[in-house]
Amino acid sequence: MPRYKLTLEYDGTPFVGWQMQENGPSVQDRLIEAVRAFSGEEVIPRGAGRTDAGVHALAQVAHFDLAKDWEPGKVRDALNAQLRPDPISVLACEGAPEDFDARFSAKARHYLYRIVDRRAPLALERNRAWGVFRPLDAATMHEAAQTLIGNHDFTTFRSTECQAKSPVKTLDRLDVSRHGEVIRIETSARSFLHNQVRSMVGSLKLVGEGGWKKRDLKQALEARDRNACGPVAPACGLYLVKVDY
Repeated sequence: MPRYKLTLEYDGTPFVGWQMQENGPSVQDRLIEAVRAFSGEEVIPRGAGRTDAGVHALAQVAHFDLAKDWEPGKVRDALNAQLRPDPISVLACEGAPEDFDARFSAKARHYLYRIVDRRAPLALERNRAWGVFRPLDAATMHEAAQTLIGNHDFTTFRSTECQAKSPVKTLDRLDVSRHGEVIRIETSARSFLHNQVRSMVGSLKLVGEGGWKKRDLKQALEARDRNACGPVAPACGLYLVKVDY
């Protein structure tokens, strides 16, 4: 059976996340419906990352098989026609080898978190960034963030509902930079724990406003205790940027 690899972008605001759930519509649900509508086949697309409710994607990757051998460009266009008016766009579709798996073949995942630190509330950036109403020191946040780089037990920054077999992950990148009133937190790893990025961002925000020092972040990591984590950053500022294969 032909295998298809999709690259998608979506606004996560109206969805309960990537994965099918009983409490509302998911991106995966809408793809299932779109594939069924144009092909008549019942398939379940598998994604590279299970983004949570409200989390966005610039280049989520998914795969599925179809009995009929369709031209990939037609699959892309047919899916986009069926997905309207939902904020999901299939950017690309290509044929993939039968052993390709969007999740398990991935070599790295890259995420971006956006914070806007200004006194005025967000209007155009609402649901696109975390609005923080006090100035943050991005340089200090970046310096502290480097203590999290490498192979660590990230229990402190792991959701209690995380289903990963081990809390040990290798964080390859965690950069904080300022761009006008926007603070960008960019991070990369082969895989992440549930809520890991948002948990790290929430703790870095404490550093940026002066409540925590670099040593406090290091102590939180070494505590291996969820109670040592800062507040979890809201989902609206998080983007799945890219998946490497």
